[in-house]
Amino acid sequence: MDSNALEVVERLGSDEDAVRKMAVFKLQSSIGDPSFADIFIAEGGLSKLRYLTLHATGNTLAYSLASFARLLEVDKGWESVDQELLERIVELVVTQPLVNILRGAMSILVSVVSHPSIGGCLSQDEASGFRALKPAITIYPQFLEMLVNRLSSADHALCANALQLINSLMRDSITNDSELEWPKFIQKLQDLGVIRAVYALMQGTALQDHAHPLIEFQSLTKVLLRRWRDIPLDPEKPEHRRALKGLHLAGGQDKSGYENVESGNAMARPKKQTPEKWRRLGFETESPLAQFEETGFLGMMDLADYVRNHREEFQRLLLEQSAKPTEKRCPIARASLEVTSILYEHFEIDKSDIEDSKNDLVLDSRSNLDKLFKPLLLHWTRLHVAALHAFVRLWKVTGADVLDFEKIAELVRILVESIVGGAPRTKDVQDVEEEIVNFDYHRLRELQMDLLEFTYEDAWRQHLRQVRDELQHEALQFIKEQRIRCLLEGCWFPIVTNESGVVAAGNIPHRYVQLSHNRRFLHYGDFESVINSKVDLDALPGKVDLSTVTSVVSNITTSADTSSSSTMKIVPHPVSSTTITIYGYIETPSMTNGASKGHGHARSISKPTGNEGILLTLSPQLSTTASEWLDGLLMLLNQQSITAESSKLVDLVSDYGLKIRLLNVRFEDVAFAGEIPIVPSRDGLDDDYFYDVFGGA
Repeated sequence: MDSNALEVVERLGSDEDAVRKMAVFKLQSSIGDPSFADIFIAEGGLSKLRYLTLHATGNTLAYSLASFARLLEVDKGWESVDQELLERIVELVVTQPLVNILRGAMSILVSVVSHPSIGGCLSQDEASGFRALKPAITIYPQFLEMLVNRLSSADHALCANALQLINSLMRDSITNDSELEWPKFIQKLQDLGVIRAVYALMQGTALQDHAHPLIEFQSLTKVLLRRWRDIPLDPEKPEHRRALKGLHLAGGQDKSGYENVESGNAMARPKKQTPEKWRRLGFETESPLAQFEETGFLGMMDLADYVRNHREEFQRLLLEQSAKPTEKRCPIARASLEVTSILYEHFEIDKSDIEDSKNDLVLDSRSNLDKLFKPLLLHWTRLHVAALHAFVRLWKVTGADVLDFEKIAELVRILVESIVGGAPRTKDVQDVEEEIVNFDYHRLRELQMDLLEFTYEDAWRQHLRQVRDELQHEALQFIKEQRIRCLLEGCWFPIVTNESGVVAAGNIPHRYVQLSHNRRFLHYGDFESVINSKVDLDALPGKVDLSTVTSVVSNITTSADTSSSSTMKIVPHPVSSTTITIYGYIETPSMTNGASKGHGHARSISKPTGNEGILLTLSPQLSTTASEWLDGLLMLLNQQSITAESSKLVDLVSDYGLKIRLLNVRFEDVAFAGEIPIVPSRDGLDDDYFYDVFGGA
């Protein structure tokens, strides 16, 4: 090891470029060993490596930069880092087109920005972090722009290095700069297009190569949002005062009337009385500072961005709301702050960096990457505007008033969880915006009920299972009665005259069948054509004693239409090949109830005192009629219904029954399960009320 280090140091000082190039090439693979690095520095190799970094070109420069970067990574060689070296590295990033040179240069800058104290020949003010680069960036002001441009490089390693350097600059700025400086730096990066570039990387196909710097950028975005949220709104600060004044003036108010922003925790009254100046904008009181306690300056930023970029829409909306009674006006400002809170909770902004860093452990598979990355987080402002538009639309559609604010907020929360939370990584933000604004709000109510059911099931699993079983039994009895009533009503069936089962064209004979009122006999008669008037049972010559029926057979497929939809499918066109055949003993048998035998086949077992044969054949022409009569006959024989349509009806009725019961349960009963709820007083209440089950929120 000693001889190798000595040989490398000696060759680095050679007069021949080829010798120096080969020496620094070998140095790349050895310098990462701390013991080798110590010997290398002790033998004077650091000054020679620094010289090559400052003056070499081509591959010799590329190898020198890579070696120097690895030396800094093992925390060695900091004494050689000074402004001359940093200016050289920044110059290379700005002017050098070669990828292998850029990679090493950026790696050095990442180490410099991330190191707590550099030392060397730097002054005390320049000895750490981003401050060490500021003099060099002053000389090359296009540095940040070139850095952001590297994010679109076709070289994945260079792209990752550039993003890693941007992350280091952002983290150092947020951590060490003053409250006035770091927002300016972040804004400059955003103006240069860093959000657009990182968003494209997150949605790209080379995700694995950029995974670590991307997850760090996502984490830093959360840090930024958390920092802005934690800054209280303070009218003493010029930036905050300007934001409040801009909001006030955007509402179409007289500039001279803006006199009420003063120091303290509340907004003072203006010199000239202007009632509802802030309430008109959607605040609850004329002292709006209190409403920013939860969202801080982040809430003001979101509201100010919306007002600035949608000024005409904002003014038109205020004018429209001002024509309504006070309690019916949609409070725009309050809604905006609520949407900020909803997004803050959805993206788990308070999740710590330590928790986010655990994600590094699962960056080894594509499926995990798709779950970890949230590209939509980068478009926070656009999501805020879309959700605010949805809030206003919901308010109008439901005819809400001030007391319904929390209900509308809950619907928007479900909307965000459904669309933003359910969006795949590659879904474009514009598609998400349109889906939020144009979402079918009847479907939203269904989602709300599903969420309510899930919440209750999580808390009351055992009780809900019992309720479901009871409702399933009740629904089955309900459908059974409905099917049998179809038989009591009677029905016309064409008499099929060919082997294919297709009804012949023209004036065809029909068979009329009706169940007797005592539900013991099927009466039927054949007619030349359908009679519009009701047929009396006495006019039907044929009769089937149900006690003699042994089986009901049909070619209806029991698994039909059991696909995706949760609602019943009605097939309006004729199903001409469907037949229902009733078998039984032609002579007088003694009947007992039996069990179903075979697919689409229900049978009753009897003593064989006569010959079994076909008692009656029906040819229903609609799937609904086929389902009603087949299942109705089976249920009359105490058999299980077998058609898909009956099964869907049973599920539909039991599901609605459960939802209706859940509507009678307060959420607090679940949230505080185990505590004895307080029974409200009924003094002064009467029975003059109703439930609008299918109405708005």
